[in-house]
Amino acid sequence: MSGEREGGPAVRFERIALIGIGLIGSSLARVVRRDGIAPHIAVCARTHATLDTAHELGIADTTTTDPRACVEGADLVVLCTPLGSYGAIAEAIAPGLRPGAIVTDVGSAKVCAIADVGPCLPEGVHFVPGHPIAGTEHSGPEAGFAELFEGRYCLLTPPPGTDPGAIERVAALWRSAGMMVETMSAAHHDRVLAITSHLPHLIAYTIVGTATDLAGEARSEVIKFSAGGFRDFTRIAASDPVMWRDVFLNNRDAVLEMLARFTEDLTALQRAIRWGEGDILEDRFARTRAIRRGIVDAKQA
Repeated sequence: MSGEREGGPAVRFERIALIGIGLIGSSLARVVRRDGIAPHIAVCARTHATLDTAHELGIADTTTTDPRACVEGADLVVLCTPLGSYGAIAEAIAPGLRPGAIVTDVGSAKVCAIADVGPCLPEGVHFVPGHPIAGTEHSGPEAGFAELFEGRYCLLTPPPGTDPGAIERVAALWRSAGMMVETMSAAHHDRVLAITSHLPHLIAYTIVGTATDLAGEARSEVIKFSAGGFRDFTRIAASDPVMWRDVFLNNRDAVLEMLARFTEDLTALQRAIRWGEGDILEDRFARTRAIRRGIVDAKQA
């Protein structure tokens, strides 16, 4: 990756518009700055305080609270807002999009993104949905850093008929950020992410919520004597609540399917514990341990 940057960026844009400047948007802006991918970054956010921060951090050339004004003249527009806002934003930016512009996004669910954004875009504007699988529990423009994407995967889910050149330009952008890029259908993406990302977050929110519902001394001891497992759950459960609310509501079918399968497996383990079936427990733990080794070997740990 570093060799690619030393020879200049693999892709260039004239003007990039970022709608939203949280962790992902601000990290991408830092990559664009670092690698000279575009001479101008326009940023849109809801509050002037956020826009002032982006300007002070040097990751925005122009700022506005008006999505349409932000995208005017941009050849690449990146939606970096919660999924629930996509429809309204797409309607707002449509009149300001230039012919040939590329619109992409960073959302964690793709079927809903295509349904909410695609119909609003004018003819001649290309929509390439994307999902950089990277993040931390922190949010806001201050939380971003250019190395966030290094060695991680970005999944693109272009609808059938999407311009191949537009797909390649978006893929090249994420490769410049250090990501490995793969394409798949939106429906397949949503099923895969339901089990690898969405369900784990739902479980983390539930476990931490159960702990906070404990009363008095028991609750304080949960915090005081937290072991590594519980600390990991609290990190996941500290993620942006608005973003994850929208993920669950917009990928509900896939999440509910995986939640049902998880509930069945959990019931089986509950039965094994009740009846002292240690061989069943050990077999399950051995198989899941192998998954962890595979993640480590793939350098995704």
